[in-house]
Amino acid sequence: MELTVRAATFFNEGGLFMYPIAAVLILTLAIALERFVFLTVSLHRNRCLWKKLEPLLKGANLGEAEQLLKSSRATIAVVLLGTLQQSRSSGHFSDMETVAEQQLFEILPGVERRTSYLATFSNVATLLGLLGTVFGLIGAFGALGNADPMEKANLLSAGISEAMSCTAFGLMVAIPALLLHAYLQNQTLSLIDAMENASARFVRWLRRPAAVVAA
Repeated sequence: MELTVRAATFFNEGGLFMYPIAAVLILTLAIALERFVFLTVSLHRNRCLWKKLEPLLKGANLGEAEQLLKSSRATIAVVLLGTLQQSRSSGHFSDMETVAEQQLFEILPGVERRTSYLATFSNVATLLGLLGTVFGLIGAFGALGNADPMEKANLLSAGISEAMSCTAFGLMVAIPALLLHAYLQNQTLSLIDAMENASARFVRWLRRPAAVVAA
């Protein structure tokens, strides 16, 4: 309870610029949560799909493999399905590799979507904090001109407190946003690397003589 009261007091002391910074915080948390769930689920589904797919490839059961890929919700399923279908019309390595790369390029925007916003939000929060500081100091020094000499110290103290609170809140939002961006960017690259490796392994499996015969 005491922590909530202190947080509310800190927020109120920061002035009007605390509200846009709070809006940036909400957007940052929403995007970070959505991206975290998406990347975690995608990595898990891709691993599960490959575990089911590998025995079918070893047994050259490409018909069952195709049905598995069609029913799967894994991110990599679209890439592998397109590659498998290409192998039926043309078994050339270069053709299958080209289709796999094209499918990867098509799904990459969805994988990388919105992650870059977090870096932008980090910069925006910092700038809003600095802008709130500048306006707070302008208001504080502007009020000193018409204030009673006895009140000048209190007005100056309140203005500086407002300015510093706004800066602090901006940095409190900016730093986690930057860390979240780095983490999610790393997870995104891990997912992309995993899909590239899976598609390359899949093409190698399809080049095997048993797979060609089954296709």
